[in-house]
Amino acid sequence: MEKPARHESGPRIGPSVAEILESHVSGSGSPSRTARGVADAIEARGDDGTWLSTVPREQLLTAAAELENRPGARALPLYGVPFGVKDSIDVAGVPTTLSCPDYAYVAEETAPSVQRLLDAGALYVGKTNLDQFATGLNGTRTPYTIPRSVYGGEMISGGSSSGSALAVALGQVPFAVATDTAGSGRVPAALNGIVGYKPSRGLISTVGLVPACKSLDCITMMAGCIDDVDRVMQVMQGRDDADPWSRAPGPTSGGGPIRVALPPPDELEFFGDDAMRAAHLGFRNKIAHLGLPVEIVETSLAPFLAAGELLYAGPWVAERLVVFGDFLAEHPDSIHPVVRDILRSGERYSAVDAFTAMQALQELRAEVGRLWQTMDVLVVPTIGRTFTVDEVLDQPIKANTMLGHYTHFGNLLDLLGVAVPQGHTADGRPHSAMLLGDARSDDTVLRLAAALLDEPRTGAAGPIPDHDTERLTTWPTP
Repeated sequence: MEKPARHESGPRIGPSVAEILESHVSGSGSPSRTARGVADAIEARGDDGTWLSTVPREQLLTAAAELENRPGARALPLYGVPFGVKDSIDVAGVPTTLSCPDYAYVAEETAPSVQRLLDAGALYVGKTNLDQFATGLNGTRTPYTIPRSVYGGEMISGGSSSGSALAVALGQVPFAVATDTAGSGRVPAALNGIVGYKPSRGLISTVGLVPACKSLDCITMMAGCIDDVDRVMQVMQGRDDADPWSRAPGPTSGGGPIRVALPPPDELEFFGDDAMRAAHLGFRNKIAHLGLPVEIVETSLAPFLAAGELLYAGPWVAERLVVFGDFLAEHPDSIHPVVRDILRSGERYSAVDAFTAMQALQELRAEVGRLWQTMDVLVVPTIGRTFTVDEVLDQPIKANTMLGHYTHFGNLLDLLGVAVPQGHTADGRPHSAMLLGDARSDDTVLRLAAALLDEPRTGAAGPIPDHDTERLTTWPTP
């Protein structure tokens, strides 16, 4: 296995949401100053594959100044906090490309999830790169510049939410909106040393998201810390009658012990990466010594992995044709070759195949449901190994399968997941642990994640109230 050389690079996470808010409210900083810093940071990097479009500097500064002059704006929960949006999610007046220029259209309305951020005073910066049609975990399936991990050495950024992860890991924005169908909100976080949070399905509206697999898609976020996740989630979550999967959040965790499930070591797969295995097994030893009560239990990964195999080796790949089937038929040459082959593979499945898989999945859901009676959080690696860009280009499907080994089953089994950075392997590559929970147990999982990172959760204090301020309906168009 080819590995990047040892290096001293890694994430350069900037000020947190709380720190930005404190500076804006105290007067030691301002939205205009923050916006200027963001523009400078993006310009300094040039075209590195992070952003597909950004608000021009002067328009961004104008938007920040207008926010400063709005009555009551200082009381908003994300006053002047900059953020990016994955380019499969609509922002009014801005092209949505999905990394496919011939598919692009200019959105007429802003996705409710993004609108909630704007209404809370957040400052929209631009659209981030992705694997085309959000199809893949590699980060290489884009006609634009292929992004690299902040760890350098030609390491992939991961996908499909590659740009969202990089925008945070490079310190350009404190959080970015992403998506997750098969692991797209967790794999890039792992490869760039940041937090990737895939909430329970239905907590954040998916209206305004171009679906990959509508029955599985989640809108997610990348962030530098759990407190930022909490603060942003309090704004983004909310029932939406236009989203048939929408549902209310679950109860708060309380202060009782958390039952943490660990698979037997011989069930863990690292695909020959001994350094990653050593890092993960070493990490597991610290779980019992956190500053909160935990009970360690053992559970098998077998039913989880069996469910994951259904995603791309089953009829769910055909669900991608619901949105992209006509475009595939009419414009096949406009689609990335690997993505095109994946979409075409969905054409071979029948209705019988679909019902067979649905029944198999329901049996696995029942089996996994019984396991959740004995545990609260399942801890696994986020990824079993890393790849270079050349390795992925040489074997795109095989690499993607390995990257999704621990993530493919998440949405099929209606789980939530948090990718938590846990330092480095002995040869300097990022190591990330993934915490999984049953649907609507988000607070418990985030509580454990914060403990693993030794972080406070000052932003997890209940829902954000509505504020009597002017509603923003558009932002400057790039």
